[in-house]
Amino acid sequence: MRGLLKTLMASAMALGLATPLVAQDDVIKMGTLAWEDLTPITGVTKRVLEDHGYTVEVTEFSEWGIAYAALAKGDIEVLTSHVDYVAHDYWSRNKNRLEKISPVSHGLYQAIAVPKYVTIDSIEELNENADKFDGKIVGLEPGSGLMREAAQVVDEYELDLKLIEGSTAGMTAALKAAVDREEWIAVTLWEPSWMVQKYNTKFLADPKGIFAPPQTYYWIAQDGFSAAKPGAREAIASVYLPLQDITAMNAAVKDGQTMDQAVSDWLDAHADLLSRWENIKSHD
Repeated sequence: MRGLLKTLMASAMALGLATPLVAQDDVIKMGTLAWEDLTPITGVTKRVLEDHGYTVEVTEFSEWGIAYAALAKGDIEVLTSHVDYVAHDYWSRNKNRLEKISPVSHGLYQAIAVPKYVTIDSIEELNENADKFDGKIVGLEPGSGLMREAAQVVDEYELDLKLIEGSTAGMTAALKAAVDREEWIAVTLWEPSWMVQKYNTKFLADPKGIFAPPQTYYWIAQDGFSAAKPGAREAIASVYLPLQDITAMNAAVKDGQTMDQAVSDWLDAHADLLSRWENIKSHD
C-alpha cells in the first residue's frame, strides 16, 4: 500500500511538473515600447495570436536597449523593431542571438515638417524664409534619434534657424497653435503620427539625404523561436499593417478611444483580411 502511494505521488508530481511545460508552448511573451507606431502593431498581432489559441503576455519597455537585452536573454520572445536605422546598433549587437520573422509595416520616416499651406518644399528653402519661421525649428526631447539627425541637418545645410529642444507635448502644442492661426512653423515630426493627419503637414525634401530613408518594421524573435513555435511564427508572419491604418488607430485614440477599442474596431472593419491571414500552414 505504501509503495502504491509513493508511486501515485510520484506520478502526480510528474504531471504537476509536466503540465506547465506543455502549457508554456501556448504562451507567447511579447515585448513592446509605448510608442504610437508600435502599440497598434502589438495590439493587432496579439489579437491574431489569441484567435489562434495562444496566450500573449505583453511587457512594455521604455527604450530599445532594455528591450533588446530582454529579447536576447529570453525574458521576452518577440518584439517589433525597425532594425535598419532606428534600432540598427542594437540589432547588430545582438543579431547572433536573434532572428527576423517577417516585415509587419513599412514607411517610418522622421524629418522636418511644415503645414501644407507653407509655400516651401525643401530644407534648402528654409534660410531665405527664416524670418517667417521666427528663426527656429521646434524640436522634441534632446537625445532622440530624430533630434540628432535634425541637428546634423542644421549643420550640413548651414541653416540660420535654431533647433529648439523641448518635448513632444510642447512641439504638438506649438504646431496646433500655428495651424489654428495659419502661421508658418517648422517642426521635427515623424510618420506614422496622428499629427500628420490632424494638422495636414508635409515633410520638407532633404536633397542631401541626411534623414534616414523610410524604414521597415519587422517582427524579430529570440533565435530558435520559429523552430520551437512554428504555428505562432506563421500567425505572426501573416500580419501586415499599412502605415495609414496605424495612423488611423492612433487618431481614434487621440479622439478619446482606448487603444484596445481602436484595435477592436480595426479588426471588425477588416474581417475579410483577417480571414485571409488565418489561411496559414497548420503545425498541429
